[in-house]
Formats: sequence, C-alpha cells, structure tokens
Amino acid sequence: MSRSLVLALLLTTGGGAAMASGAPAAVAPAIAPAVLAPATTPATTPATAAITSTKEIVLELGKRTISLRDNGKVIGSWPVAIGDAANPTPKGRFLVETKVVNPQYQSTASGKVNPTKGPNGPLGDRWIGFKRSGPNQYGIHGTPSSWAWTVTSRSAVTNGCVRMLTPHVRALFDQVEVGTPVVVKP
Repeated sequence: MSRSLVLALLLTTGGGAAMASGAPAAVAPAIAPAVLAPATTPATTPATAAITSTKEIVLELGKRTISLRDNGKVIGSWPVAIGDAANPTPKGRFLVETKVVNPQYQSTASGKVNPTKGPNGPLGDRWIGFKRSGPNQYGIHGTPSSWAWTVTSRSAVTNGCVRMLTPHVRALFDQVEVGTPVVVKP
C-alpha cells in the first residue's frame, strides 16, 4: 500500500470519527474524543483501566516475530510483516487499546473506505490496536490470503502496522484483553 493509505480506527462514540470499524470485541470507557468525521458505525475506545493479567505481547522487529508471554514464558510465537523504512512500526511499551472483529479500513489521507471486511479485507478479521498518533492508529491485524506472502517472508512492507496470518491473529486476539502490555523491541 502507498504511504497515503494510513490506518485509523474509530476512536470515539456517539458523534465521533470513523476510520476502521467493526463489531467491537472489547470496549473500554470513552476518553477525550477526537472528532474527525461523522460516525457511521459502532466504535471502540482506548483502555483507561489497568488490568491484572500476567500476559504481554512482545514484538521483536529484528526477528520479525511476535509472541505472547505469560509470566515471561512464551505461550505462542508467530511470524509477522512489519512497517517499511519510510513508515516503521513504533518501538516502545504500549497497551492494547482496542480489539475489533471484522475491522473496516479507511484512508486518513483520502477518506476512502474499503468496503471489504472479514478475512479478505485489508485488515483481515481481527484488529488489536496499540498506539494512536493523531487520526492514525497502529495495530496488529490479519491479512488477506493474497498478501500472506508478506507475513511468511517476514517482510517490512506495511505502513507501520503488524500483519499476521489469519489463524495466528485469531489465536492472539482470543488470549489478550484491552490493557494487555505490548512491547515492541528493535
């Protein structure tokens, strides 16, 4: 995808903005809204409460792997595609802010909505958002089968998000909660 196709998630409820949306899997209380456009679909909002889980998601950019750990023990590890040099995946410590089933992609540059949702949509059928930057949100998401090669070859081709194969992102999605730590290492 080109740099102009940047992902954003629906960040507010009510009269809030819509960029990528779907049936929310987990919704936390709303925080200060950022209005971007009229809302047309349900929203998910960032986490505001701490969780007591011992799990964390660890993304190792150099190895292009993502793992789920519980008390430091790896309970799952998968290959990923990451951000390219012009649009790198952000490094640091974050929290899972949103979880969305069947997210919908919308460009923040053009406003154009891709109507395809689900496993064949640009975001696959699962979204785990972990960092917002203005209207954009970085996340871990599925990938359609036509782009699966980007994950299996562990490519650096995204606009900063983390792509996983459909069965892998579903497994991760089902084992984490809003508020789970996300550690992105070089």
